[in-house]
Amino acid sequence: MHFSARARNLLLDAAQSLRGVSHVEKPRSKVVDEIVAWCRAHDIEPGPRLTHGRLRLDRDLLARIDETLAALGEPSLEVDLRGLTTAEQARLGNREQKSVRESPRANRVLANLAAGDPHPGLQSRPRDVLDLDWSDIALSEFDVLIQVENLDSFYAFDPAIPALAGWPRPLVLYRGDRHYGGAFAKVAEAWAIHRRAHLYLGDFDAAGLHNALSSGATHLLLPPLVFLASQASGEQLPADQYLLQASLRDHASRLPVDHPLASHLRLLLSEQRGLLQQWFGDIEALEPVALA
Repeated sequence: MHFSARARNLLLDAAQSLRGVSHVEKPRSKVVDEIVAWCRAHDIEPGPRLTHGRLRLDRDLLARIDETLAALGEPSLEVDLRGLTTAEQARLGNREQKSVRESPRANRVLANLAAGDPHPGLQSRPRDVLDLDWSDIALSEFDVLIQVENLDSFYAFDPAIPALAGWPRPLVLYRGDRHYGGAFAKVAEAWAIHRRAHLYLGDFDAAGLHNALSSGATHLLLPPLVFLASQASGEQLPADQYLLQASLRDHASRLPVDHPLASHLRLLLSEQRGLLQQWFGDIEALEPVALA
């Protein structure tokens, strides 16, 4: 029998509170009853601390719980397992709490980088796709952040295009999904501090523009407006994205009439037409469009 994450958290909070008071009272609840059952299963009797309506936690009771945890090879109550990796939890005892551990992908991003040294047995490619811990990336070594929305386009993307000629050291990252890119938001936040260009390459639809704005992107990478206007269609602007258009209309209302993005937003919001990234055509023709 092990404490659930909720029970450990309640006891951890109580232990911290007991540094300044003699006892802490917790009303009877499912998690309190779990603690009582655990205590009795390990021959710790709450005695008068337990009534019909509450459990009184004091230093003596928590010390006896801690002694039992130590005998079972489990971490002390003073150890907060929240946010630790499984390996870090393992160093503290034999109890793994998956519900509070840090996800293995919490700090991972997918990067599309210029190819490094060839690996024996693998075909050489002009670009390498690497699964990295974002803290291992020296952001100061790059001059532009390129965020790619769609995974297939990310794998195929080569930043050696005219639109990026002014940025010879691009950092190309996948925006992420439930499997990849758990840390892209952390990268974007750190990148924004230096006020360098952050380009978003993704679908020209309400969700794409909403994601670009919310991620802190400074520009969109889009086909020329003439191409976009000729190819965009209502079929590529999903109806389930309609609610996202309110924030885009608000953003459009704050732009000068002659702002480069204004015409693009009229196409999207007034004509209700969009274009998916895979239909952008010649990548060589892409151009940056300022978002703000």
